[in-house]
Amino acid sequence: MSRWLVSAAHRSSGKTTVSIGLCAALRRRGLSVQPFKKGPDYIDPMWLTLAAGRACRNLDPHLAGPGEIEAAFLRHAHRADASLVEGNLGLHDGMAADGSDSNAALACRLGLPAVLVLDTRGTARGIAPLVLGYQAFEPRLRIAGVILNRVGGARHERRLREALERYTDVPVLGAIGENPRLAIVERHLGLVPGNEAQDAARIVETLAEAVAAGVDLDALLAATATHVAEPEPHAASPLVAGPSTAALPAAALPADEAPLRIGIARDEAFGFYYVDDLEALQAAGAELVPFDTLRDAAPPEVDGLFIGGGFPETLAARLAANHTLRSALRERIEAGLPVYAECGGLMYLARSIRWHGERHEMVGAIPADVVMHERAVGRGYVTLRETDAFPWPGGPVATVYGHEFHHSGLENVAPGLRHAYRVVRGHGIDGSYDGIVHRNVLASYAHLRSVGGNRWPQRFVQFVRGVALARRERPTLTECTP
Repeated sequence: MSRWLVSAAHRSSGKTTVSIGLCAALRRRGLSVQPFKKGPDYIDPMWLTLAAGRACRNLDPHLAGPGEIEAAFLRHAHRADASLVEGNLGLHDGMAADGSDSNAALACRLGLPAVLVLDTRGTARGIAPLVLGYQAFEPRLRIAGVILNRVGGARHERRLREALERYTDVPVLGAIGENPRLAIVERHLGLVPGNEAQDAARIVETLAEAVAAGVDLDALLAATATHVAEPEPHAASPLVAGPSTAALPAAALPADEAPLRIGIARDEAFGFYYVDDLEALQAAGAELVPFDTLRDAAPPEVDGLFIGGGFPETLAARLAANHTLRSALRERIEAGLPVYAECGGLMYLARSIRWHGERHEMVGAIPADVVMHERAVGRGYVTLRETDAFPWPGGPVATVYGHEFHHSGLENVAPGLRHAYRVVRGHGIDGSYDGIVHRNVLASYAHLRSVGGNRWPQRFVQFVRGVALARRERPTLTECTP
């Protein structure tokens, strides 16, 4: 089996498109490919999942607890022919001044060699000292090779190869020419996600063809081969094919507990979910029932809802046009349906979304309006403290870690709303608080992960189960009649 980390000298070097192409090209050769993505990211994993045909896993040094990243990597890389970890930013970049959270540090932790994707525009012989410097800066890390990207032609490629062969011992694994067809459209939060791109399959196929033509895949696999002994594999995840319209089964429950159904919004507007969190919800006893906010006339018959992040602002007109679903959701929420909503989910549950001078009605379960801004309002990791208003059992938890990335804010907020979190680091709703608590709804800008001791899936399922049990045990009018 072969394993490696894909990184670059700096961001926007093309490592994401090359990583997608590598996954798809290797899969076309009949290999099983397990993708991973470093750091908080929902969009790149969608594309990597589509390309590899296996659910991409996130590895986050800031949120994971001791040993969790190593265990997760080994568990999911087991028996895959190839495992690819796509880094974020540049090879030696990160938040920590000592580089302990960099891509290079992650590669060293996992025992992976690095493959560098180098944006070669405007350089020739100067590529050699760049690679030499990256080698010398972290001697523990082996650079298995480089892939030259955005090459200007045959003459440019020849000069680059000559410089690297003359001055370094790092092999050139391939070269990909400048080609606008290889670009994935970007917007205010990065790449357009794979669940929304109309021609996502075609884009992946185009990238696969470019990589297969420009990269020596046999040399790549040989340079990154490993023979490490492996643990026994865990059971295969039902989510390996990515977003699905089929219900995902709950884990086995005690005989005295009825199955618990949690609806999950999965469509072009909402797709920001970590597969590990969905598996944790299932392990806690939930059957996940997907529903479509753009097309379904009514929500499914469920005990609770999970509405993750996404881009509701770009599809606001279509969300608003689904009057029947919005009305039904509002009625169910007012009747006490438990809901957990993150970022885009919070925006959808508000009264309206305003962007580019247009205002569109949303569910209206949260008494506030959403307005989009040109610049990011909240961006990066967050540290929160649960308040007494936090509705789920198992708390209060003194410190909660997560991440946020939103260009929206709330206005016309009804006075007296309760908040689940006090913000220690980050922005949240207003710089001081996050997590609106209304009825049985918890809606926040923070995205949580089921790592580092954060048991939010178990706590949410327990909360939903408590509400469901109370509803079942509530006496009916007939029972109260003497």
